[in-house]
Amino acid sequence: MSITRERKSELIKEYQRASSDTGSPEVQVAVLSHRIRQLTDHLKGHNKDHASRRGLLMMVSRRRRLLDYLKSTQPETYFQLIDKLGLRK
Repeated sequence: MSITRERKSELIKEYQRASSDTGSPEVQVAVLSHRIRQLTDHLKGHNKDHASRRGLLMMVSRRRRLLDYLKSTQPETYFQLIDKLGLRK
């Protein structure tokens, strides 16, 4: 249910700003989005797993705050990121 080390490093390489960047908002949003997708699939089969549901809600809130920050500081990067991740319809 957690993200593998290989998948996380792939996401970091794909969304990083510089070669040593691991904590930029883009990277954090990409990793959170992957974890949210995994947890959403888990909860479809395990309806009564309320502890995981709470964790999912906290992750969604954290991603929303990061996206709000990115939108206020770098709007063009924000729109590229949500388009690349497919977050808005």
